[in-house]
Amino acid sequence: MNKRIFLSLLVILISAVGLNAQNQNPIKEELKDLKKYNTNLDHRMDRLQKMVDDLIWFERVGDVAHIDKLYIYGPPKWKEKNPTAKGAGNPVKFWTYTFVPKSINPDKKYPLIVLPHGGVHGDFTTYYTHIVRELIAQEYIVVAAEYRGSTGYGKGHYEKIDYGGLEVEDVYASRNYMIENYDFVDKNRVGIMGWSHGGMIALFNLFDHPNDFKVGFAGVPVSDLVARMGYMTQEYRDLYSAEYHIGRTANDNLAEYRRRSPAWNTHKFQNTPLLIHTNTNDDDVNVIEVEHLIKSLKADGKTFEYEIFQDVPGGHSFDRMDTKKAKEIRVKIYKFLGKELNPNKPITNLKQLQKAGYRF
Repeated sequence: MNKRIFLSLLVILISAVGLNAQNQNPIKEELKDLKKYNTNLDHRMDRLQKMVDDLIWFERVGDVAHIDKLYIYGPPKWKEKNPTAKGAGNPVKFWTYTFVPKSINPDKKYPLIVLPHGGVHGDFTTYYTHIVRELIAQEYIVVAAEYRGSTGYGKGHYEKIDYGGLEVEDVYASRNYMIENYDFVDKNRVGIMGWSHGGMIALFNLFDHPNDFKVGFAGVPVSDLVARMGYMTQEYRDLYSAEYHIGRTANDNLAEYRRRSPAWNTHKFQNTPLLIHTNTNDDDVNVIEVEHLIKSLKADGKTFEYEIFQDVPGGHSFDRMDTKKAKEIRVKIYKFLGKELNPNKPITNLKQLQKAGYRF
């Protein structure tokens, strides 16, 4: 091949590459728009699913409880994209469920259970139906906040997520709202219980507001985000390092992940009666996280109760399921809470729990 032919082919190749790159730009923009559309569509579908689930609450629990969904607020966002923008620094608004037993006398006082949901970008769903029915049967008032970052309320609320941060204060705000607005709520008989991420929020509420809770239960609680980032997938880690969230990895900002981990903050615990449960075959919150929490509490000389269950079927959900074993474990949880909260109609055996949660 002579030099002239080679140069001609080279020019044609370069031109083709340049033309292809120009043609790709509109395609890239279309793909970007399509991705944005799909994200917005996902949030719209989540909102629709939330509205359907709200209706199911009334179907499943409406016979025993007055159900409401209230719009309240917690602290401002922990970081603002534009601190000088209009509305920056305003309180974060969110919804919260309330369940009031139909059997109560409004002129008397009743204990309150604060029940934060689990899941990164999770929400309070009818997954908790039988647990709420069991609490209502004991004549507990129940409040369950859809704190910042919860799914089902659009992209804006989703991206306010502050895992292990101000979401804790949103849940605390739901407690305070109930006391301030309902005379039948006994401010001296308030307990908090939660599982997984909700268990972590329960722990931090006890750590940060020790005088405002009489008792707490933390089931399979997320306890050590540093360890968690090590054994979870990259897709999971990305939920935390997203720009609208922490914005950095645990490797880049170890102190921030420790700040959001109960196992690294046990020195703040003031010995409020506390029960912790974990399961050795948990496929979500590995038992090593809760073991670290337990060891840290012991090292700090704290008083608490715990049980490490050995390979109970159900893994992460082992004591929230509808199995006989799960129900038996919940009886133990209710007995622990009841010692401090003294509900009018405590559940003390499996037969009572079965009737309360399942009607028969």
